[in-house]
Amino acid sequence: MQATRPLLYKGFIGRSVDEFKRLSHIVFSLEGIKGAQGPYELHSFRSPGSVHDCKVMSDVEIGGVSKANLDWVPSPPPSSGMQPPSPHSPGYARFHGSISTELPKDRPEIKRTGYAAFRTRDRPPTVFGRSLWNIDPYVYLALRVKSDGRSYFVNVQTDSVVPTDLHQHRLFVKKPGEWETVLIKWNDFVRTNLGLVVEPQTEILRQKVKSIGIGLTDRIPGPFELCIERMWATNDESEADSVVGLSTSSSDKATAAKEGELKTKQGQKIAWGSK
Repeated sequence: MQATRPLLYKGFIGRSVDEFKRLSHIVFSLEGIKGAQGPYELHSFRSPGSVHDCKVMSDVEIGGVSKANLDWVPSPPPSSGMQPPSPHSPGYARFHGSISTELPKDRPEIKRTGYAAFRTRDRPPTVFGRSLWNIDPYVYLALRVKSDGRSYFVNVQTDSVVPTDLHQHRLFVKKPGEWETVLIKWNDFVRTNLGLVVEPQTEILRQKVKSIGIGLTDRIPGPFELCIERMWATNDESEADSVVGLSTSSSDKATAAKEGELKTKQGQKIAWGSK
């Protein structure tokens, strides 16, 4: 038996109290003047209910047969010898399934399949209004992940006048199969709409971040698996195993250009490393 959606979130009063505490902390710590004093957690997958606060999507919605799941996994015990996502972490989420480029036989208008994704659900309102993340004081988005090395994208949606706009960036990892913390500069995300780069480019609405997620659109048939413990905003580069965009060698730039999947309307690929 599954819990109904209202039971998965804190009550209206509880959410409002949490938001009041957060806003009060910003005021009394003078963050508006001094800048952010610490990391800002956006979504944690350390509890079993955290996966229910996310929406899973795939080409099944248009008749495709790709499979996507987001499951909660308890951290392995120390005696197992397996690497946990972080010390004393109770668990994490596992985004997994299989990609298929098979086209639906009964829908000839569908010309392209082969994708899977998840994102955080829209946050419920508080007494202060709609719940949105304000990441304006922060330079980086941080993600604690263990990737299989496939070409995943990080997707950021804001409360924009164009609801279908996404800001996207490749999730570059250095150690496939191992836990690592990746930092991506908020200013390095690319504005897209329906998979194409939008011109003119605009920065993320930093005070109105609505949801964050990860997608796989490389259209390579076969299984995939990406584990994630949490996502947060930070200014501390020392938290990262790798910082995307901070320093990129010429060989990395060539790889980024070769592997990029986002294209402009003229068909040109986005070379992430040279942004």
